[in-house]
Amino acid sequence: MRKYYVKAQEALTLLHNDEIGVVSFEYVIVAACIVAAVAAAFGTTTASGIGAALTTAIGTVTTAVTTAA
Repeated sequence: MRKYYVKAQEALTLLHNDEIGVVSFEYVIVAACIVAAVAAAFGTTTASGIGAALTTAIGTVTTAVTTAA
């Protein structure tokens, strides 16, 4: 039984000293900030931000292609 206790204690010590998990968590935070910035720039709907401009531009191109054909 003591053998398992020692192995568990060693595993917890390695987990505590391992900083790879911390670095990956920091990447998750950075990715969330980037997603929030993109959502703010493009807007979450097509009624605001760059999303509205893209919708208008795509509509204009679609109309021009339909008229030309």
